[in-house]
Amino acid sequence: MAALARMPTGAKLFLILVGALLPLALITLFITIQTTQTVSNERRERLRAMAGESAGTLNTVLSNHIAQLKEGLAALEANPGDAPACTRLAGTFGSQGSARFAVLGGSGKVLCGERFSLSGAALLDPGQLQARIVDNGVSVRIGGHDGASAVAYYPAALLNTIARPNGFVPEYALELTKGDERLQLRALPGAGVLDRRETAHDPIQIDGLAIDMSVPGTPITSPLIVSTVLMVIMWIASALIGWAVVDILLIRPLRRLRASVGAYTPGEVLDIKRIGELPAQEIRELGETFREITRTVQAHEADLAEGLVRQTKLTREVHHRVKNNLQVIASLINFHARGAKSAEASEAYASIQRRVDALAVVHRNHYAEMEENRGLELRSVIGELAANIRATAPEHSAALGITIETEPVLVNQDVATAVAFLLTEIIELAMMRMAGAQIRISVKAGPEDDRATLRVVSPALVESPELVELLENRYGRVLGGLARQLRTKLHHDPLTGAYEASIAITGKGGLAV
Repeated sequence: MAALARMPTGAKLFLILVGALLPLALITLFITIQTTQTVSNERRERLRAMAGESAGTLNTVLSNHIAQLKEGLAALEANPGDAPACTRLAGTFGSQGSARFAVLGGSGKVLCGERFSLSGAALLDPGQLQARIVDNGVSVRIGGHDGASAVAYYPAALLNTIARPNGFVPEYALELTKGDERLQLRALPGAGVLDRRETAHDPIQIDGLAIDMSVPGTPITSPLIVSTVLMVIMWIASALIGWAVVDILLIRPLRRLRASVGAYTPGEVLDIKRIGELPAQEIRELGETFREITRTVQAHEADLAEGLVRQTKLTREVHHRVKNNLQVIASLINFHARGAKSAEASEAYASIQRRVDALAVVHRNHYAEMEENRGLELRSVIGELAANIRATAPEHSAALGITIETEPVLVNQDVATAVAFLLTEIIELAMMRMAGAQIRISVKAGPEDDRATLRVVSPALVESPELVELLENRYGRVLGGLARQLRTKLHHDPLTGAYEASIAITGKGGLAV
């Protein structure tokens, strides 16, 4: 028993099923093989005898008629008025009931018998024999001299009567064949698509004619019923035994283990004793593996929690230092701007400060969104950016107007930075082009969930020689680089003065303004 307990569950199940089902399997196999072989051998022997008898009978009758047709054709070719020859033919075919014959002269005149038409008749050489399956029957034609011929027609019902075996015969199907052509003489009653048949093929030796005889396969007999019942019992027994063994050894323990694992909370250690007794060695090992994993997870959870605290403190310190550095840079630029000796220098300092402010705006908003990690809300970024640009605008652009129409969309830091610099460049381009420029900025979510359309419109951006010069000498290359950073194309409408680009978004925020 100790050795059996150490065996894998699959081996236990295999041995139990083999021991329980082996007697039933041997009995069923022996009975089925013996019954099937005996009945099938007897039926095949009987079928071969019947097919040989039918083929021989048809061969005898048709060969006799063909011989008499040849004699009659020769006699009537020599003397078209030979009445005794015609009488002999009429007597031969008259005994067959529905069989018909005719002897035709070279001009097509009936010399003996009755005229009837058969499709596909062809001119034959003297003495040539042709047998054909035509018009639900078989025609036999013999060629004579100068186009004369003798022909006989046997309907399917007559051929079936001639070919019927003598004595008591089982139900059978009979077909007359020639190559791919087939003529059904007798159908097998009740034959279905799934019925099994035994078939025998026997040639008649008259111009390629042959018969195919079929009988039903092995019938349902008592031995076959017994074997079938035994097979059903074996199937039911195997299903019940297999289910019981698998349920006891595998399914129930696995259910208990699954429930215990499902109730597991990270940080705990899985208690295998609460599951109960596990009969399968593999499931016991699996439970121990889960317990070791939970121990490892518990240790890692503690390490991660401690590391997360350290990382959060470090990240906050880094952001605080970056924010302070940006404020220092902005203060230094503002200090030097106040000491500038020319308007051009002041404007240059203001231009630099606007770009530093754009980066600072993105950084402040990114730092504010860190706890939720949803992304930066582009509306607040653009609003703060517009306020900073108005504050640093030169005196001649005091009438600068910026209108914002944005839907609440969220973007990541890289997109927000590129958008902030892009807007700064376009707004400064408008200020350089026209004092007191009026600018409208809009952001609208597109039909795709991950894209939105950024649009900047201003009369100052309508195409003109001055605008073209500014783009070529200063702003065009920067705008193109920022568009590539956004992985999009920046479209400019020279008639309306609009810049438009499709940007990637991470989601949508609150209500639009």
